[in-house]
Amino acid sequence: MERPAVTRALDTVLDRSVVLGYTRVGLAVRRALPGWPADPVPGALDGRHVLVTGASSGLGAAAVEGLAGLGATVHMLVRDEAKGARVREEILRRVPRATLLLRRCDVGDLDDVRRFTRAFAAEVPALHAVVHNAGVMPPERTASPQGHELSMAVHLVGPVAMTEALREPLRGGRVVLVSSGGAHGQRLAADDPAYETGTYSPVTAYARAKRWQLEMAPLLADRWAADRITVATMHPGWADTPGLAASMPRFRTVTRPLLRDDAGGADTTVWLIATEPPPPSGRFWHDRVERPLHAVRRTRPSDAARETAWAWLREAAGLP
Repeated sequence: MERPAVTRALDTVLDRSVVLGYTRVGLAVRRALPGWPADPVPGALDGRHVLVTGASSGLGAAAVEGLAGLGATVHMLVRDEAKGARVREEILRRVPRATLLLRRCDVGDLDDVRRFTRAFAAEVPALHAVVHNAGVMPPERTASPQGHELSMAVHLVGPVAMTEALREPLRGGRVVLVSSGGAHGQRLAADDPAYETGTYSPVTAYARAKRWQLEMAPLLADRWAADRITVATMHPGWADTPGLAASMPRFRTVTRPLLRDDAGGADTTVWLIATEPPPPSGRFWHDRVERPLHAVRRTRPSDAARETAWAWLREAAGLP
């Protein structure tokens, strides 16, 4: 459905204002405007399997609940199985007919990713979608077991390696990388993927990894197009998640009256997985609308920088 000109104009104003567009205000206004993309139909995911990483809290748990409500069998991938089990029971109380299967994997550890994907692919021959939601923001520079800076390992390298290993069951399916508006403040640090230069900042490391997600998504879309796998990155807005409370307590205190709830933050993730036809591949989305990859000119990488970054990612994730 083509959005009316007045809707597009107001939506752009909300987006560029950041504070209004990223908060619950933006989502509420957009929902009320003509041309809001239709909700997926009830039962849209009946009989389909969806894998959600970081499924034990915040946006991941909300995505699980939204997808289960549309009929999906949802595989909840977590590191802490006890916590995951508690969240699973909470969701089942609200969606009693849901089929939720708990899985364990540390997305930042490529050896664990390989272990998990071998077992999962043997058990689930047809996978409709993967939601890469797992996230970290370590207070000091931390390395994964393979030596990658942890934010990059969890937000990019692990998800790419996992998707690559699941290409066979995922044929014709969808991939969503949960990104962040924080990416708009960072360039593609192709010359320093390990964050070895300068003073380490957890917020900057997180935003850098999210910038890499946005820049690599079109290249991943090209790589997986032969298997008809679509790739989307999405920005959930500012949501009041446990991760935000732990990593950015001052920001949360100031913005809390305007923060989205988890369901609001996960809305576009669920929509991208369940809407028909599948959205165009390799694009960046926020509140069900495609958004530009760059808010400011200085973050636009050169072709050479993007090629350098792609070569590093292929090696880091072990892409053949």
